[in-house]
Amino acid sequence: MSRIAKAPVTIPSGVDVKLEGNSMTVKGKIGQLSFDFNSAISVAINDNTIQMHWDKDDKDATAQAGTARAIVNNMVTGVSAGFEKKLTLIGVGYRAQAKDNVLNLSLGYSHPIDFVAPAGIIVETPTQTDIIVRGSDKQQVGQVAAKIRDFRPPEPYKGKGVRYSDENVARKEAKKK
Repeated sequence: MSRIAKAPVTIPSGVDVKLEGNSMTVKGKIGQLSFDFNSAISVAINDNTIQMHWDKDDKDATAQAGTARAIVNNMVTGVSAGFEKKLTLIGVGYRAQAKDNVLNLSLGYSHPIDFVAPAGIIVETPTQTDIIVRGSDKQQVGQVAAKIRDFRPPEPYKGKGVRYSDENVARKEAKKK
């Protein structure tokens, strides 16, 4: 039995939720997101809460209900407060600069890397070695942060590369004579 799906999602003030059939649209001050539910799930909106309903005997429906509840919760949180991922550049000469929706990276290659952020994502560089990725869609924020990290993942010997600010890189000992 899914315990996540049982919990109702509270709708904060300033967030507008519309339900049309198996499709839900959530609007807030940061943006607008939509999601199509599986046909095994029904959704009810009462006052300021969203509740999932499904056939408790069907294992697939139970799994889908938990997933749908988590996605709806992330949508409501995203359009009201937003999500962000912080990245840190570690290495001599590694730096980042954001202009509009283009992130210019110098990561030790023979050429600079220009990364164009997709629509709905804001990339900021408070310092030359810090990158903040913000947006309303949790999955898209994580995907963009992962793409930026993939340009130069942290290596285990010196720890150089692009890493999440809370990431712990396991360091290896160098080869001995």
